[in-house]
Amino acid sequence: MIDTLPFTPEIEARTRPVYERAKAVIPAAEWPLFAPYVDAIARLKRERNAVILAHNYQTPEIFHGVADIVGDSLQLAREAQRAEADVIMVCGVHFMGQTAKILNPERTVIVPDARAGCSLAESITAADVRMLRAKHRGVPVVTYVNTSAEVKAESDVCCTSSNAVKVVESLGVPRVILIPDAFLAHYVASQTAVEIISWHGRCEVHERFRAIDVDRLREGEDGLLVIAHPECPPDVIAAADFAGSTAAMIDFVRDRAPQKVVLLTECSMSDNVAAQFANVEFVRPCNLCPHMKRNTLPKILRSLETLQDEIVVDEAVRVRALAAVERMIAIA
Repeated sequence: MIDTLPFTPEIEARTRPVYERAKAVIPAAEWPLFAPYVDAIARLKRERNAVILAHNYQTPEIFHGVADIVGDSLQLAREAQRAEADVIMVCGVHFMGQTAKILNPERTVIVPDARAGCSLAESITAADVRMLRAKHRGVPVVTYVNTSAEVKAESDVCCTSSNAVKVVESLGVPRVILIPDAFLAHYVASQTAVEIISWHGRCEVHERFRAIDVDRLREGEDGLLVIAHPECPPDVIAAADFAGSTAAMIDFVRDRAPQKVVLLTECSMSDNVAAQFANVEFVRPCNLCPHMKRNTLPKILRSLETLQDEIVVDEAVRVRALAAVERMIAIA
């Protein structure tokens, strides 16, 4: 439960500036439950010299309440590389913690819940990558960051949904293996002349969207702009007004300033973006990621107190994976 810490006038005063930033998406009735944890986590961050990185899919009380750095997978990878803190906490899923550890081997990297996995990361193994290489000899492997360190270690370069096309085209070859998300691979293939060899992985959040959902949304909402993540099925992307990574979605809303918009991605994304754009109405049909939602303020506090759920990556694997991740960051 998140109501075990007392909400005092002192805590209310210390956390008031935080709530002012997030009050558009966190009801006032809920803040007394969150504020004691926000306050305690802020104190522990100072004591531990810790920094908290939070993915765009984290709930608002994490995203706005305790995170120091927020963004999509590429943004978090960049910031993890620049981190100077002794402790790096990654609020996302397990592979994101591994990426931070790959880039920061000397630092303590922790996650709130080591069980926070990913259907994409679990859809492919290092052995699968070796099989693909044997089947398509000489074809470079581009691996989505939504994969384990072991899979990254078998790859030539990593990518995210925001830079996949750029990474693929940077290789200057006619054929590329792009793994593991089949829908992202289909999207990239539609944006480039490079032949894409794909895998059968899918995101359990984005694969559930359907083109008929888009049609129904438009019927009930005049002037609605629909933005889809590239991990959505091809017919959903075709029906949408724009497709892009979570960072690209935010840029689209900022640049276009639509009256109404729907983000076809994980639920918390709309909540977190809505706090930045008070004049935009966010229609909120979405799909929940059960893994992202394993992260909570009490778990963050416990992890900072105990330094449990530390991310450990075998050094031989880390060094090989590092090359692929650094190539991605250099291209981006």
